[in-house]
Amino acid sequence: MDKIRFMVVSGFLGAGKTTTMIALAEHMNKTYGETAIIANDLGANLVDTNLTQTSGCTVAEIASGCICYQMDNTIDQIRRLRDKDGAVFVMSDIPGCGVGALDHVYHRLAEDCADEFTLSPFTVVVDPERLRMIMPERADINLPEELVYLLKLQLEEADLVVLNKADLLEQADIDRYVDFLKTACPDIPVIVISALKKTNIAELADFITTHETALKNFSVRHNQEFADAEAKLTWYNRRLYLKTNDGGKIDCNAVVDDLIEGIRMGLIERKRNVPHLKTFATSGNGDFNKASLIGVDYDVEYAQKLLRPHKNLRMIINARAVCEARPLARLMDDALDEVCDKYDLDCQVFFTECFGMADEGR
Repeated sequence: MDKIRFMVVSGFLGAGKTTTMIALAEHMNKTYGETAIIANDLGANLVDTNLTQTSGCTVAEIASGCICYQMDNTIDQIRRLRDKDGAVFVMSDIPGCGVGALDHVYHRLAEDCADEFTLSPFTVVVDPERLRMIMPERADINLPEELVYLLKLQLEEADLVVLNKADLLEQADIDRYVDFLKTACPDIPVIVISALKKTNIAELADFITTHETALKNFSVRHNQEFADAEAKLTWYNRRLYLKTNDGGKIDCNAVVDDLIEGIRMGLIERKRNVPHLKTFATSGNGDFNKASLIGVDYDVEYAQKLLRPHKNLRMIINARAVCEARPLARLMDDALDEVCDKYDLDCQVFFTECFGMADEGR
């Protein structure tokens, strides 16, 4: 039996991991062979579902809607993608900051399934804005020191660092970021890409299909500093359906705007922050709104807005917040209630999870 290649893509919150995987899968389907993605964050209902439908890649989920990374399910999914879909390369994202994936994913596969899998480089995607937090200028985006610590740990763990969003940078800035990365992690290759514009995706694909992981001995087990840092983050995911009570069409872009603004104000009121917030809203027929927020001090970024008014909307909210779970859940509910009252909407919530890494019973 031929071995299947497997790779984990980790990275800074909001660095574009999913978009990077989709761009890779689209390229590799044409040049390498059937490529598949295993996703967390609501699995196949991930924020980038519409993109996966147009990329031609197969998408599977890890744990039936739970964002927890479960290795038994992951191994089972890889085998199914190989046997059922003919996949020769599978890549997976990993929840949160992803630190520790070498320990509990790569080393386990190497020890238990070496005859089945070839492990491509453990790839960490970084974005310019958050990278500035750990550079000499120490950009202040109102996030705790513990998150800076987690960003640094990811670079130590990487076999390959990918600097994404190059389309937003001048060449002088790219050179400055690359120089910093090569100084901070001198033995780790750096590839600069724009997943959105598909820049240097071929170079990245060539690297990950011709190199393997170094299987570094990297573990954060029994590491109190790591536990304290992770305890600062709460994970939030919600899937819901909105519709107008009178059956009329409305500007649903305004609904998304006001919902995100309500979340922002709730966090500011509590002196908390959200280093990563994504929303995806669609009424079908290819019309969708995709928005992201990388902190309460930033403007909302839109990959796309809805093109026309609608009377209903399916929506996903995905966030990693520097906020305790209970107040985060309350402020999310408050923001949604305010939007429903303002636009006279009926709301059906199909799925919600909100928990911190340190929460009992997680």
